[in-house]
Amino acid sequence: MTEINKDNLYLLLPGIIAGVARIYAEENGCGNIEAVRRVYSSGLYPRLADESTKLWHLGPVALYEEMINPSV
Repeated sequence: MTEINKDNLYLLLPGIIAGVARIYAEENGCGNIEAVRRVYSSGLYPRLADESTKLWHLGPVALYEEMINPSV
């Protein structure tokens, strides 16, 4: 198995973002495109894209919760 690092994390991000956006769309009654925009423009995205935070280990529900109620 390939180790996830700062050079390859970008390969995982679209799938992770899609999962969070799906939940966001359901919870907020908006379309998928708007939900994706919201996730990418949120405070969660830069933290998720930073490999050192290890947020990519979390599932979509936990990431959605982190997006709407950031712990940092």
